[in-house]
Amino acid sequence: MDELTAPEGFLLRPWLPADASAVLRAFDPAEMDRQSDRPVADRAGALAWIAARTRERGARTGYSWAVVGEEGEAIGCVAVRAVNRAHGTGWVSYWTTEAARGRGVAPAGVRAVARWAFGELGLYRLELGHRTDNPASCRVAVRAGFAPEGIERGKLRYGDVRYDVERHARLADDDVNFD
Repeated sequence: MDELTAPEGFLLRPWLPADASAVLRAFDPAEMDRQSDRPVADRAGALAWIAARTRERGARTGYSWAVVGEEGEAIGCVAVRAVNRAHGTGWVSYWTTEAARGRGVAPAGVRAVARWAFGELGLYRLELGHRTDNPASCRVAVRAGFAPEGIERGKLRYGDVRYDVERHARLADDDVNFD
């Protein structure tokens, strides 16, 4: 469970304190503030973010992986969180660094985590959502085999602005032609 390998060659491994610099760089763009429930603006914030991922893994409520590039540095994150074993469900999230965007990192990582969640965790349904004004995230979801299910109006609020979210899901028995 500690490491996964995507067929595309990306290594996924648990987050380590040594990744703090990479996390800090990843959270530098303003839009990344939305990917964390607390600020990641300095080394202490990056270490706290990593520690939270480690706690979730220990509690078996969430599993986050660093997607590692050729140089061994974390270039993205994929996770299945909000794991509900009674219902066999989980919530998938992902992000990549600016330098990694457009290289297939996120869809490869999401597909690898979905295979793991369906196999190792025995989950049946994985869900994810993206703001409707984020077509790149929608492309990741579709490329990873997640079917669109509908729009959740006004679901997210950032500052004074509310955003609609498109929900996607993938079931363990979906035929997605790349597993």
